[in-house]
Amino acid sequence: MELSDALTFAATTNNGVLTTLKRNGRPQLSNITYWVSSGGTIRISITADRAKYHNIVRDPRVSLYVTRPDFWAYAVLEGDAVLSAVAAAPDDLAVGELVDLYREVRGEHPDWAEYRAAMVSEHRCILHITPTHAYGMISR
Repeated sequence: MELSDALTFAATTNNGVLTTLKRNGRPQLSNITYWVSSGGTIRISITADRAKYHNIVRDPRVSLYVTRPDFWAYAVLEGDAVLSAVAAAPDDLAVGELVDLYREVRGEHPDWAEYRAAMVSEHRCILHITPTHAYGMISR
């Protein structure tokens, strides 16, 4: 599968399954919401106190599985992850990037001050994936 075709397919939804690697080498899967940028980078909001964050710090290789609602088409995008800084203050760059991602996925938030405070208290950051390989079946 061409990487560009997989990215086009992935851009048709915002929900997928992120796979990271545990310390013992086994996969850890997490249901996530994501955004595919026009440049092909995938962005995901994650929390720094969960297993997937620690897995990525240890081993940046990740895979994102995306499927169609009827389950008869799918793409897996593989790449290396880069983590942004963890949100530390409502007005820092990390929170600004989280606001941008929220707007891309959901639109405007009813209370941005509340959202910014939540990003700090939840220790959120952005996971950036630059896909390097894809496979799957999307032609059906």
